[in-house]
Amino acid sequence: MSSRTHPYPRSFSHIGLSVPDLEKAVEFYTEVLGWYLIMPPTDITEDNSAIGVMCTDVFGSGWGSFRIAHLSTGDRIGVEIFQFPNHEIPDDNFEYWKTGIFHFCVQDPDVEGLADRIVRHGGKQRMPVRYYFPNEKPYRMVYMEDPFGNILEIYSHSYELTYSAGAYGR
Repeated sequence: MSSRTHPYPRSFSHIGLSVPDLEKAVEFYTEVLGWYLIMPPTDITEDNSAIGVMCTDVFGSGWGSFRIAHLSTGDRIGVEIFQFPNHEIPDDNFEYWKTGIFHFCVQDPDVEGLADRIVRHGGKQRMPVRYYFPNEKPYRMVYMEDPFGNILEIYSHSYELTYSAGAYGR
């Protein structure tokens, strides 16, 4: 047991995305965002294997099977992409007011170029590219969707740099 009284900042390990077509998602994220394929699409079945037991712990009994692939970003963040046989595509994938994760963000100095690339590969641009500090700093952002309805944001600069000046409190 640690004697530390304050927690230290944990590193972000990975995020899990659910999609209706695993191969298309792997193609999109490797070709459009350049993420590395760590484990190609693989079938996982409910059984007594280590992974089967772990998944039963997570999903409960009767989950049957699913497909999964593992990718990694340039800064070593993992991306698990799941395809479940009983997947449902929500009518509204942007219910931001509901508790839960509603987007993830990637960083690219060419926000406009990546936004165009996402659209050309079946995604959507949800808003115009906006500046955080117009006429003062080049920090830009835009909300997008991948072709499967997952919401992603693009930042031109790092999170720390964007918010280190106190951002909105001026």
